[in-house]
Amino acid sequence: MVTISKEVRKDPMYLFLLMLVISAAVSFQGWRTLYSNFAVDVIGINGFQNGIVQAVREIPGFLSFAVVFLLLFLKENQIGYLSVLLLALGVMITGFFPSFTGLIVTTFIMSVGFHYYETVNQSLTLQSFNLKTAPLVLAKLRSIMSIANVLIGAAIIGLAYILPLKWIYVVLGGSVLILVVYTIFKFPAREPEIKQHKRIILKKRYWLFYLLNFLSGARRQIFVVFALFMLVEKYHFSVQQIALLYAVNNLITWQLNPYIGKWINKFGERKVLSMEYMSLIFVFIGYAFIEEPIIVALLYIVDHIFFGFSIGIKTFFQKTADPKDIAPSMATGFTINHIMAVFMPVVGGALWIWNWRLPFLVGSGIAVTSLIFAQYIRVPEEQE
Repeated sequence: MVTISKEVRKDPMYLFLLMLVISAAVSFQGWRTLYSNFAVDVIGINGFQNGIVQAVREIPGFLSFAVVFLLLFLKENQIGYLSVLLLALGVMITGFFPSFTGLIVTTFIMSVGFHYYETVNQSLTLQSFNLKTAPLVLAKLRSIMSIANVLIGAAIIGLAYILPLKWIYVVLGGSVLILVVYTIFKFPAREPEIKQHKRIILKKRYWLFYLLNFLSGARRQIFVVFALFMLVEKYHFSVQQIALLYAVNNLITWQLNPYIGKWINKFGERKVLSMEYMSLIFVFIGYAFIEEPIIVALLYIVDHIFFGFSIGIKTFFQKTADPKDIAPSMATGFTINHIMAVFMPVVGGALWIWNWRLPFLVGSGIAVTSLIFAQYIRVPEEQE
């Protein structure tokens, strides 16, 4: 197992980020595991309505640039824990509004917390650790998130036998509220040393970072929205089966993710991201044309494994950017990532009604485009 140094593991910033990662994982993974069954079995939404809900879920991500303005009043670590508190609250109240409109409203609340947390989490990590340590920390935190996801999946499998979905949401959200309050008092985080620009940053020299984020947002929606929805609607996976699938996914990535940071340091971002995009071309084609549930579930696991490789986009930016640009650029990058994410669920939902294979064929085209542009990645180490 690849590990980070003892000094880093004792760093208050690392401990703070660790606790927020666990809190966010419990909230968001719990919500995501229950979502399709709650939406289909309890509310009864169709593919197009699912696309609308998912598009609404991505609107806060599109508005992530507003983090720059929050920095005028709050520190980044404060934005981090306040965002996770909002995320937990949105999850906790979801079950009390079992309607299409209610699902949209609670999803939006949950999503504001999740996306603003993600923005400052990435920013704080890149600011707080050096070029060699940051990939390892990002990968390690993803690994810890994976094991937290496994435990949440196991908890949901058990809770589903004794509680209705409404009260499982309450248990998950309420637990995280308590955990975040504990984190605030137990693990106060330091402020990064380099003062960040408190305005929106858009620079021509960051064009590849922006473009890869844009394409990543579209790719992510195929996985998050349509692959999981397909398993429930087309192959009738139950809550327990979805939770078990997530558990398998996360057990694998728990062991694998720490190596991603090592591979980035050894092979570079271009090769690691190229491997991801090349594999996704075949995964999405498989979703479209293979109709054996077990094989499709295996493709979903492969898809999830390569999700972790996207940290290469962030470390590529860290190695080529002005350090003062990191916080505002992470917010800008997150917003650009969600431009496509807002529209893809609606467009994909309409395509789904026409032919369920079409969203996955579009995803394969996006993977091809990403692979082409990944070849333009250059970092200082590679140029020497």
